[in-house]
Amino acid sequence: MDAELFPRPRTEVAPGAVHVPDWLEPRQQRELLSACREWARPPAGLRTVRTPGGGTMTARQVCLGWHWYPYAYARTVVDGDGAPVKPFPEWLGALGRRAVADALGEEAATAAVYDIALINFYDADARMGMHRDADEKSDAPVVSLSLGDTCVFRFGNTETRARPYTDVTLRSGDLFVFGGPSRLAHHGVPRVHAGTAPPGLGLTGRLNITLRVSGF
Repeated sequence: MDAELFPRPRTEVAPGAVHVPDWLEPRQQRELLSACREWARPPAGLRTVRTPGGGTMTARQVCLGWHWYPYAYARTVVDGDGAPVKPFPEWLGALGRRAVADALGEEAATAAVYDIALINFYDADARMGMHRDADEKSDAPVVSLSLGDTCVFRFGNTETRARPYTDVTLRSGDLFVFGGPSRLAHHGVPRVHAGTAPPGLGLTGRLNITLRVSGF
């Protein structure tokens, strides 16, 4: 059905996991995209992530605040050019706290001092396997913002990568927040729908901006 005729409702996918469609206005999406393009430039720019087993992730990544690599954090791009990680901007932390307040309430946002951003770029063939965001020492909610192509976001359970899980359609501008009992739920991206980005955005592919609190 046409999304313009039938607006998508806000949905609690699991306890503490909330999908808020169209959270970012088109202007905000363009501004965030512009910032992502600057962050993606070297040094400490967009890179291919290599796993300990010798494989590579199909989504490419750039980090802010703390550099993530499988499965730890560092202050430099230890698995890339070795440059210091780019700083995490205060305005992005404020955006994260506002996202949590809108999705889970003001109380959940009070202690969420965001200091990590993982920005993943997906082309038409990129995927993300089921995983947990478990390398931080904080249990503050994770904030996920989508730009560009629509994807299938698979949100599962805390015990296993297998079922039960729920497939959620994330479009450009959508917000997904998960915390509380869902903070360590497995999740992934099994599919990206190529060519579905808003025409006025100027992006081919999908960007996912994930905000976390390190607790370090």
